[in-house]
Amino acid sequence: MISQKEVFSYEINPQYNTPVAYFSMEFAIDQALKIYSGGLGFLAGSHLRSAYELKQNLIGVGILWKYGYYDQAREANALMKPTFIEKDYAFLQDTGIVFTVPVHDAPVHVKAYLLKPDTFGSAPLFLLSTDIPENDFISRTITHRLYDPNEATRIAQSIILGTGGAILLDQIGLTPEVYHMNEGHSVSLNFYLHSKFKNLDEIKKRVVFTTHTPEMAGNEEHRYSLLKEMSFFHHLQEHEVKSLLGMDGDNFNYTLGALKFARKANGVSKLHGEVARDMWSSNAGVCEITSITNAQNKRYWKDTVLDEAIATGDDATIIRRKKEMKRDLFKLVADQTGKLFDENVLTIVWARRFAGYKRADLMMYDWERFLKLLANTEKPVQVIWAGKPYPEDFGAIGLFNQIISKAKPFANCAVLTGYELGLSALLKKGSDVWLNNPRMYREASGTSGMTAAINGSINLSLPDGWIPEFLRDQENGFVIQPADDNLSQNDKDRQENINLMDKLENTILPIYYSNQAQWLQILKTAAQEVVPAFESGRMADEYYNVMYKQ
Repeated sequence: MISQKEVFSYEINPQYNTPVAYFSMEFAIDQALKIYSGGLGFLAGSHLRSAYELKQNLIGVGILWKYGYYDQAREANALMKPTFIEKDYAFLQDTGIVFTVPVHDAPVHVKAYLLKPDTFGSAPLFLLSTDIPENDFISRTITHRLYDPNEATRIAQSIILGTGGAILLDQIGLTPEVYHMNEGHSVSLNFYLHSKFKNLDEIKKRVVFTTHTPEMAGNEEHRYSLLKEMSFFHHLQEHEVKSLLGMDGDNFNYTLGALKFARKANGVSKLHGEVARDMWSSNAGVCEITSITNAQNKRYWKDTVLDEAIATGDDATIIRRKKEMKRDLFKLVADQTGKLFDENVLTIVWARRFAGYKRADLMMYDWERFLKLLANTEKPVQVIWAGKPYPEDFGAIGLFNQIISKAKPFANCAVLTGYELGLSALLKKGSDVWLNNPRMYREASGTSGMTAAINGSINLSLPDGWIPEFLRDQENGFVIQPADDNLSQNDKDRQENINLMDKLENTILPIYYSNQAQWLQILKTAAQEVVPAFESGRMADEYYNVMYKQ
């Protein structure tokens, strides 16, 4: 048994006394702890940091991925390749707790590690591993790779997170009043709770759910028969699950199941809340879906010198500090690509999880116009791309490498590898413009622009995700006009490329090079307005008040 005193290094704020367990497949807490892939992890990491700052009674539950997501290396020709390198973390506490979780009707041994709050300034985080001597080789591989491509392994990962996490909390006597599922990966915990309470209403009293995926195809589902074979439903039979949740068909959808188990759910922006209600509310038995907009932790992401200069309106220091931060980024550009960037040149960055709908190459849609932009010596630009495709998404990897090949001949274009917390921070601090151009209604929230704004990088974005709640054109950023919804996808891409390039050439470049006072005013307004509305202290407080309190 481990005591609450051993887990928490701080006195709980009575305002946040309700005990909560926050389940997430990934957490981006610090560059040194590589157990995340992208935005879901960045969001979870900021949530735990703000929970620590607010002294909330919240515990994180995740998985200790032996090889992380993957390391983004390069082939001999400088194109990207995924590599898998074993990670060791001396700063994690081995709790000595080992327990078993049924997977495929066999006991899998699970060891619990603890990331203590004072290590990186986060709420306590329990991380589960099956890579221990008590297990056979196959069982040990369950916690090797985040989002393993093998279907059975992926299901086993969800069982370890959901069922295993719930068992752990019972074992250590820290049973929460609220189980918060951050995305549907941990939905199996509800079947474990059913084995305890035998009652759907009793589960609903204890479970809340955050959905992040605004399109049906992105919501994970598997065959009932395979899930039953894998022990996903704990002690329930397939027909009992269908009867309990009123779900028919051949496949069990994680998100729909979570919406039926939870007493309340939320989308991660106001727009996404609307999209999620449209997607799911026609299903009988789903819970209320509200929205709590994602946010990021300012204390972790800010540059202190720039932050103080913005707060005091010290324009000279803002200009000087931005150039210093650009030089820091450009050292990495030179190291990776052999190109020397200039801190006096407008620098545009596109950097985020690398998925097709995010359209990393939209600037290149009209290649001749893109070449003219690159060749403009009167109002020059520099462009940087970064991001991690899923290691088995060969289409996305192909696009990433295509951009590398296209950018290679140009001294003012660079593609960087190693997109993790450290590089993300460098890019936000060292860019002037943060470009975001997803296909409309596909971005549930998107949080990178929040931390860009904190660091004096001005958002240039389509009005998707959190952006409609924040961005006002030429006041605190720049809006790309979306194409008509009725156009074909190709026509939308063409029109939105035109709108993006028009905004760059006709508005952004003239302001940057000819109206420094206006540029600085936009920069300062964005940095001041992004906090507290999109700072994760607001978000962590809102979860307690909107989701956790009965």
